[in-house]
Amino acid sequence: MIRILGTIFAGVLGLAFGSFLNVCLSRWPQGESVVQPRSHCRQCERTLTWWENVPLVSWLALRGRCRTCRAWIGWRYPLVEVSVGALWAIVAWQFGGVMGLPDPPSIDITLIDVVGRMIFYWGLVALAVLDAENLWLPDWITYPGIALGFLLTSVLAPLDDFWWSERTTAKSAAVDDLLAIVIAAALILLIRWIYWLVRRREGIGLGDAKLMALLAAWLGLPGALFAFGLGAVIGSLFAVVLLAIPSARKQSEGWGKIKLPLGTFLCIGGIISSLWGQPMIAAYLRWAGF
Repeated sequence: MIRILGTIFAGVLGLAFGSFLNVCLSRWPQGESVVQPRSHCRQCERTLTWWENVPLVSWLALRGRCRTCRAWIGWRYPLVEVSVGALWAIVAWQFGGVMGLPDPPSIDITLIDVVGRMIFYWGLVALAVLDAENLWLPDWITYPGIALGFLLTSVLAPLDDFWWSERTTAKSAAVDDLLAIVIAAALILLIRWIYWLVRRREGIGLGDAKLMALLAAWLGLPGALFAFGLGAVIGSLFAVVLLAIPSARKQSEGWGKIKLPLGTFLCIGGIISSLWGQPMIAAYLRWAGF
């Protein structure tokens, strides 16, 4: 019962932080404060009442439109709130399972792990949306994310099931993480360099290299590479769907120059890798007969 209540509480808290994240995602690209002014309609500038700010519920009640000017609010708002809420609920549910084991890890270490993973997912959702909407992966998210991931995964080395690692000491974890960060970033830089040699123009931004370093800091090299593979597959499928759209085919001359948000696909891959990467690979190896 406690596990269920904790999961519900984490989910509701995630909805609230997802709602705040929506404010940040709307204002950060414009260089605006996330504190002032109060939440308002971006079209008619009317300040929202308290009941128009209830995460998810208000969007559903208003049917996705401003109560005054009827401007479309957008699907991003409920999707971000639901994503953060669901991810935080999953973290809380897994935390309850760990604490129910016969010999659970230290409560302090496990709580640090829970908070760390919540921050990790919140940051990935933020980066995914920022890249999708603005082709922007800000350094002031990726750099602190790399540092925090490196610090926490070194401290949490004994929690192998959460962090794709087989490390048992903070020292070995720190060495592995540093190598993983460098190799993951170098992979993107290598692809960027090869693309430049072939096309003589930039194909991948430096922000994607920093994002890969962030994923490696949190997931280790195997988890980051799996996230990269998933991101590449998702991105390719998205490109195929885009190519199938009639309007895109009519503009075939410029279609090849359309910039796709690789960071968004990497973030999605990172979330999947963190949650289900190990069992997915284990299932594949069993299917392949290894």
